Amino acid sequence: MVDTMAAGDDVKQDKEALKEAGKPEDTEKAAAAAGGKEPGAWQWSIILLCFYGFVVQLKPGEPFITPFLLSSKNFTRTQVTNEVTPVLSYSHMAVLVPVFLLTDFLRYKPMLVLQSLSNMSIWLLLLLGSTLLEMQFMEFFYGISMATRVAYSSYIFSLVKPELYQRVASYSRSAVLLGVFTSSVLGQLLFSKGGLSYATLSAISLGLVSFGLLLSLCLPWPKRSMFFNQEARDKAREEAATDAELSKMKADGTPAPPAPPKPRSSWRNSVFFHMLKELRTVPQVPSLRLWSMWWVFNSTCYYLVVFYVHILWDKVFPAVENKVYNGAVEAASTLLGAFTSFIAGFVKIRWSLWSELVIGVNTALQAGLLLLMGTTSSIWVCYVAYSFFRGFYQFLVPIATFQIASSLSKEMCALVFGVNTFLGTILKTIITIIVADKRGLALSVHAQFMVYFFLFTLLTVTYLGCAAWVIVRHYRSREGGRATEEATPTELSPMDRDPCETDSLANGISVKA
Repeated sequence: MVDTMAAGDDVKQDKEALKEAGKPEDTEKAAAAAGGKEPGAWQWSIILLCFYGFVVQLKPGEPFITPFLLSSKNFTRTQVTNEVTPVLSYSHMAVLVPVFLLTDFLRYKPMLVLQSLSNMSIWLLLLLGSTLLEMQFMEFFYGISMATRVAYSSYIFSLVKPELYQRVASYSRSAVLLGVFTSSVLGQLLFSKGGLSYATLSAISLGLVSFGLLLSLCLPWPKRSMFFNQEARDKAREEAATDAELSKMKADGTPAPPAPPKPRSSWRNSVFFHMLKELRTVPQVPSLRLWSMWWVFNSTCYYLVVFYVHILWDKVFPAVENKVYNGAVEAASTLLGAFTSFIAGFVKIRWSLWSELVIGVNTALQAGLLLLMGTTSSIWVCYVAYSFFRGFYQFLVPIATFQIASSLSKEMCALVFGVNTFLGTILKTIITIIVADKRGLALSVHAQFMVYFFLFTLLTVTYLGCAAWVIVRHYRSREGGRATEEATPTELSPMDRDPCETDSLANGISVKA
């Protein structure tokens, strides 16, 4: 039903030598230290985690949940649209913040176990449940499963040194995409060629997610995290430094100095509290403001489309045995999304000038595809439009991730992504209450897609209006002789700027305007 990107939680590391030092010799020392300390241990941990990321996506019955509810379970389309599916948005919003904080506090592994338990609950309820309330609980556990995906995307960074972040991030993301693709293809083959029923596909999915629970229990327990374990790390470093100093003084015959008084521990001194204070500076930076706006608004509308598109397909072409191609379409859209994400890494433009225009054109294309899906009576047109809709969204995800992450420390980056995701979840819940919930307008699925089309059109006008203002201002300043020398095109990498174009957060973190 849902394929959530790991929203870009680029997280933490003990002794972030590469991030903090900035000197070539410091980088070389950090790399040498990382390469010389038990390379086999972290490699096996990465392999096990990526294998878990692959297995946890193997749910061949997922593309067929909506047909299962509408046919075998005998729920009406109105019940699924206005009473069952909205619970997913509510659940996701309710658990997102607690899960985000507990993920760091408990150091990831317990959240992955919770994710596996939630996945098992989903398929057990789907197989054994028969009432509307049980299906709503199924969606509730789906929201928990979605929220805990942040643990997987951030877990992997606690296992390696900073110089390996980019490599292991590609490994983990590839494992997830391969799992989603394999799951969709397997489900379609088992349904169309193997003749398996929706219930049998759900039983197979239950078995696979149960295996995922066993894998989650076997994962190593990281010793470091980002916000809530800083004091323990600092204490360990201080004790190690003190022991070394005392040993040296003892060897020299120098009397040991009295121990300095320990600073009082307070939640106000925590890294998390300081990051929250620095968060006020982020909206003042144009690039961060723009891409955070895209993350909140466009991602909200994207996931609403993903949540309800299977209901739209069933409305356009009611489910018939062996004539449902949801799995094949999900596989094709995943493959297209992976391809467009890859292509995005090679786009060379001046992002400080053209970002609004790129986002505006992309959003306009998505709006056109939504209009097509909401008005066509051809299921194949719906399939193709949906695949391209996802592809256009996935094209901008790595660009947005880089534009935000390249300007912040890793701790601040994770917090910004978390806040953006939470704001998007709140907006998604508000739209769901108004548009889809039976206590709101309770619109049909076609009417909902017209609402989503209107929202994307409104975003398009906003982005293109901002693009026109930025471009006109730029060329007017050039004509007036006030423009600075143009930077060369980049491949998703930060552009050189004058010192006056760079703001600094209060804690010394540099934020590029």
